[in-house]
Amino acid sequence: MTNNGGAVNPFETAQRQVDICAKYLNLDAGMTEILKHPKRELTVNFPVRMDNGSYRVFTGYRVQYNMARGPTKGGIRYHPQVTLDEVRALAAWMTWKCAVVSLPYGGAKGGVICDPKAMSKGELERMTRRFASEISPIIGPEIDVPAPDVYTDSQTMAWIMDTYSMQKGYSVPGVVTGKPLSIGGSEGRGEATGRGCMYVIREAAKDLGLNMKGASVAVQGFGNAGSVAAKLVHAELGGKIIAVSDTKGGILNKNGLDPVAVEKYKQEKGSVVGFPGSQKISNNELLALDCDVLIPAALENQITRENASSVKAKIIAEAANGPTTPEADEILHKNKVTVLPDVLANAGGVTVSYFEWVQDLQGYFWDVNDVNSRLERVMSGSYRGVAEVAKKHGVHNRTAAYIVAVGRVVEAMRVRGIYP
Repeated sequence: MTNNGGAVNPFETAQRQVDICAKYLNLDAGMTEILKHPKRELTVNFPVRMDNGSYRVFTGYRVQYNMARGPTKGGIRYHPQVTLDEVRALAAWMTWKCAVVSLPYGGAKGGVICDPKAMSKGELERMTRRFASEISPIIGPEIDVPAPDVYTDSQTMAWIMDTYSMQKGYSVPGVVTGKPLSIGGSEGRGEATGRGCMYVIREAAKDLGLNMKGASVAVQGFGNAGSVAAKLVHAELGGKIIAVSDTKGGILNKNGLDPVAVEKYKQEKGSVVGFPGSQKISNNELLALDCDVLIPAALENQITRENASSVKAKIIAEAANGPTTPEADEILHKNKVTVLPDVLANAGGVTVSYFEWVQDLQGYFWDVNDVNSRLERVMSGSYRGVAEVAKKHGVHNRTAAYIVAVGRVVEAMRVRGIYP
């Protein structure tokens, strides 16, 4: 959703989505207006000492969108193209994502404008710690709980947790999620997004009468979410992975690929391209393949007005954020393609983040089977709720997911009232 010149402003898209739901929920103009604005935004400009001894000033943001249902939750990204509108939009989407799967959270998001690939580990640590101390007045287990996002990871979270804890004078593991296991991370967090996606695919396939054993599956974006989803759909549902891709290109084998072997090959060679027994295809060709399930797990705006009508999959499961544009949604709906929207399909990550937070607050940790079975309950129950609303209103799943999510947030706001 990076807002490049002339591209769609992501925050305007997020606000448009609220307008669409408003009519189904019969919201008055005042409530709709409140929902279209973030509660709190913090912009910080802070100096960081670089390895050569010079100082550079970085700009960072933290946006807390809505707190009606509980503390806010959302990632922090490091990217040269971070903008305040992008962070606002992502915070809004986190609000709806948490509400779709019934977590007691509002949504937030953060970002620092930087090029992490051009920085040393020491520079990244100093920048992270300084950013953490700048936003520390508005984060904490009861207020706002950050997590990893684009170009941040468990190490980044460890630095934030340590910085915040040093200021408090005692360890506060619940201030962030996505931490290493050694300091209060959760079992099952690494594969949570892909696993949650697999559970939602399984439920949708049942509704469509699609037998997943031998069903053909194409995965765009063989990173964390995409590779885990591919492996689990293959191992647990018996799906046949016929194509996968990464930034360098895609591979196809109609008889099926072994996702574990493909992952091993990618680790050794740096790309899936050239995997033995496969033919090379482009990312665009992958999206138009004749398959049962398509999992876009790469970037936003991949399925658009231009290529939506060439999609032949029966199910699209959005493991990435925002891979389908609103115009494409309408075309897919007309062509009877079942889209499992990002706010539902990739909510496994935030669900297990919630489990991590709960475990940190209790100081009591669960085993991986416990984590996975709780995740399964949340994801299949959430799919059911969205599917029923889609049927009731005769809308596609994305609008249905928003109706469910916005409805829950509105209910919390109505019950609480406006103070003072």
